[in-house]
Amino acid sequence: MTGRERAWPWVRYAVPALFGVTLLALWEIGVAALEISPVLLPPPSVIAARIAGSLPILWVDFLQTFKGVMAGYAIGCGAAFLTALAVDRSSFLQRGLLPVGNLVAALPVIGVAPIMVMWFGFDWQSKAAVVVVMCFFPMLVNTVEGLRAADHMQRDLMRTYAATYGQTLVKLRLPAAAPFIFNGLKICTTLSLIGAIVAEFFGTPIVGMGFRISTEVGRMNVDMVWAEIAVAALAGSVFYGMVALMERAVTFWHPSQRG
Repeated sequence: MTGRERAWPWVRYAVPALFGVTLLALWEIGVAALEISPVLLPPPSVIAARIAGSLPILWVDFLQTFKGVMAGYAIGCGAAFLTALAVDRSSFLQRGLLPVGNLVAALPVIGVAPIMVMWFGFDWQSKAAVVVVMCFFPMLVNTVEGLRAADHMQRDLMRTYAATYGQTLVKLRLPAAAPFIFNGLKICTTLSLIGAIVAEFFGTPIVGMGFRISTEVGRMNVDMVWAEIAVAALAGSVFYGMVALMERAVTFWHPSQRG
């Protein structure tokens, strides 16, 4: 944080807000000046009117999609964290699982999603399964890397105190790994939302952000598509911000949080 931001903390929020309002104004003026068809690019005022007039639909779609997002995020990140602890204790898993993990992390979601829909059905469970696949390996790699963050001198010091593996893990290695773990959690917030929305393109009850986007594109209701995109962007930003606030509260001692 700069000296000016310390003196006027509202500047941190006013600058990005002003920048965003300027972009929306340029978008509105540009569409009108260039006479761009609303089918190609509706102005922000039309999208805002659509959001205001479709709040019940948007809310139901949001709930359906986020049911899969939150379930998949919790299962995927939790399983990856426990697996990282097992990998940390086993050189066999380090050599065998991590290279396979890099391969699986590169799988295209557009190929995984229809398979999960066939396996788990059309409801939110198949979307949660896609989210698990997308979150597991980024979280695993970050956690394993974080567990290596404590250097040898610190570990040797714990050994001189006759600390057990559990005591070393809880009092030294997990605190040192916390920034890496939260980095994985933040990456997974956006991946989980993308995975759930893409999975809804391949089969879902007649509700959900992905279902609505694919349906309204076919009907040429582009303003509704943009309304869903706006809600998804806002929800993803709030989700990311909540994890970032949690990180700041837990890792307040780390140099990256001192500004």
